Amino acid sequence: MAGLPIQGKFRIAAGFGGIIDIGTQPDDLPGRIAAFSHFEQVRFTAGLWPDPPNVAGRRELVPRLEAHIAAAPKGLVVAVGECGLDHHQELPPGTELDMAGEAELLDMLLDLAGRLNLPIIIHSRDVPGETAAALALHPGVRGVIHCFSYGKEEARTFLDLGYHISFAGNLTYKNARNLREALPFVPGDRLLLETDSPYLAPVPYRGKSADPGMVAVTYALAAELRDVTPEVLEEQIADTVEKLFGFFLPQGS
Repeated sequence: MAGLPIQGKFRIAAGFGGIIDIGTQPDDLPGRIAAFSHFEQVRFTAGLWPDPPNVAGRRELVPRLEAHIAAAPKGLVVAVGECGLDHHQELPPGTELDMAGEAELLDMLLDLAGRLNLPIIIHSRDVPGETAAALALHPGVRGVIHCFSYGKEEARTFLDLGYHISFAGNLTYKNARNLREALPFVPGDRLLLETDSPYLAPVPYRGKSADPGMVAVTYALAAELRDVTPEVLEEQIADTVEKLFGFFLPQGS
């Protein structure tokens, strides 16, 4: 969550229409809402990242997550997630990846998003085919492949499933040719850009903790790759956010 410190408090930095604060753990939603819901420009998601404890406890934790969403003030929770599949994560010694349990957790959260009529934010790393197969089982669910890390053909698959594609600061990395080739291929009304704070700070901040202020660098490169001005891209993405999440981002606020 980013802002500027003012007399021991926070304010949203100038130029931000709003921030979507992402959830990854079963009980983090109430605390995040308590800390930041007084900011008119902030909305929240609620999700379970596919780490071993969440995978192992999925049948208890998904209902608990649903209860937290139900208890939240109306309109503050705009999506389920972050959640998904990750076969790249480093596990504690002696721990094996429970791929079947991970897939079941994702299926449960896709079902939850469908029942709540909320979009879903999907994490997918090193498993594009498995992710696409899981999403295809829930054709009524809409959402976004966040921090997209694949190429043009994978983008085509996710777009055909009805999903949006979101690029983070790694778009600016020298070895991210696949991302720079994929970004112009994504239709303007299906494209999002993100911070993925505190990770993937864009060049020239690579190696530092990312904050939302750095997303301007990603916007500048994305606009260049799409041969539009940053202002045009900002308007397109603000419209997409409003349509997908029901969250209006006023320009120039």
